[in-house]
Amino acid sequence: MKIIFYHLQPNPDMWKLLQIELFKISKRPRTYIAFVAVAAIVFIFQFAFKADGQSYMDLMLQNVKDTFSFDRVQAINGYFMCYIILNTLLIQVPILIALIAADSISGEANMGTLRLLISKPISRTQLILVKFAAATIFTIFLLLWMAVTALFISLFIFGTGDMLVFRSKGDESQILLITKDDVMWRYLAAFAYATVALTVIAALSLLLSIFAENSIGPIIATVCIVIVCTIISNINVPIIDKNVKPFLFTSYLVGWKGFFYIGTDIDGKTIKGSLENWPAIRKSLLILIAHIFILVTASIVVFKKKDILS
Repeated sequence: MKIIFYHLQPNPDMWKLLQIELFKISKRPRTYIAFVAVAAIVFIFQFAFKADGQSYMDLMLQNVKDTFSFDRVQAINGYFMCYIILNTLLIQVPILIALIAADSISGEANMGTLRLLISKPISRTQLILVKFAAATIFTIFLLLWMAVTALFISLFIFGTGDMLVFRSKGDESQILLITKDDVMWRYLAAFAYATVALTVIAALSLLLSIFAENSIGPIIATVCIVIVCTIISNINVPIIDKNVKPFLFTSYLVGWKGFFYIGTDIDGKTIKGSLENWPAIRKSLLILIAHIFILVTASIVVFKKKDILS
């Protein structure tokens, strides 16, 4: 009996098309607008906190009941700065992702190259997967750029130290203290989580781009969906909490914060290297991955049935 081993290799046509997609993304001015926007927002935060960060600390501590003494100036270090920046920036990034991903199919239709693409020796399914892969790679590079500017440059400007995390829990606010040797892995995990979360936006934009002949409509539609779903996710109404929020991807976009909610023992002391609620983080990740699978599958189904007239 002969046993035959097959060496699986990526489809060379798909690989070549992916390279072309990445090249086209690199040639679009809007691609660099996204990177410039991230850098500008980060710089504004860094400048403001360098100039008058203590005023922000004083404002935050007014609502915190925990009482312990610490140097408020030294508390503003690179780790703290990155956490503050991410809380603001990751809300805006979906718009920047939509600028690129929403142009995936609609941009080809607008330029009249869509029919040429489907005449290539790859299937429509493969074409969608290539478009999705290119949008995902853009998302990863944008987050890497965010890590460089928000984390590493902040560490260069403000230095390292123990990290303070301000947290609202019910009607109360509290401060969590994470030692500096227990922070970096949390940021790596948080950026990995954010990559999955923002890939959902890329998949949504890709799906919407199939229905349009230009990219403006899918971009606006993606932004509107994100805004509406985010508002619903923040409405505290029992019937919505139970029947709507669990199905909205926006309910899980900020799940990266869970990596900074450190666990405590029965005496209330923090446990180094721990997470307060890992099962909830894992559940959120699985739900986001399920959203990606559903959206990409829907894109494939819709695109295979689409009449290409341009």
